[in-house]
Amino acid sequence: MTSMPEASAHNDRALRVLSVLAQSKSAMSAAELVQATGLVKSTLYRQIAVLRRWGFVMETDGRYSPGPVSVQLASGFDGNSDLVMAARADMRALAQQSHESVALVTAVNDRVVCLEMIDSEQSLRCSFDRGRSVPARDGASAKCLLAHMPLDQRDALLDALGESPGRRAERGAELDAIREAGHAVTHGEVDAGVWGASAPVLGPGRRLRGAITLMAPLTRVEGMEAALLHMTVVTAARISRALQ
Repeated sequence: MTSMPEASAHNDRALRVLSVLAQSKSAMSAAELVQATGLVKSTLYRQIAVLRRWGFVMETDGRYSPGPVSVQLASGFDGNSDLVMAARADMRALAQQSHESVALVTAVNDRVVCLEMIDSEQSLRCSFDRGRSVPARDGASAKCLLAHMPLDQRDALLDALGESPGRRAERGAELDAIREAGHAVTHGEVDAGVWGASAPVLGPGRRLRGAITLMAPLTRVEGMEAALLHMTVVTAARISRALQ
């Protein structure tokens, strides 16, 4: 009989494989999965076998990608998430008003995940692929989410960065200021030449649900920063009211 700790570790490994595949823009080889997950090849193949049997992973020419059950899960989330449904119309309105790209993001463990994306219609635009994630560290989205999450959760994520005490204190002070202001603005922290403004989406009891982030090329933002920030804050507040 498999012990509870052993079963939990097995589940964690399988979910690690599925998470890596979900974030990849293309099918991955076994060697790429070994490197991305840190699992030894024999363990990796065991996890893949289970995931394939249940339809979460499919194989084509020796490369692996999310299977039909994963697609069904994504479709179910897309159609039933109250957050995404509450945000879509206002996100489209913000994208039309600003002529820039707008993302709905949320924090999942130590990552920032894009739940929905409305792309700018301009040829030069910034974008964050729906379903992709980045570390909850730098950039307007990450800083906005970190600033507005419960302090114990925020502190645990900051401690995990392993930075010097001085840098850790600087980050904490910056997040305190963002929480006080009610928004985050950054430029070039994640991608060079990209300006971003992010405001929190809050549910009942002011519980953090996510954030609305407007992103634009720096070359197009000059002189428009205040107006774009105001649009973003108003949109996030409107979505928050819809969730109450």
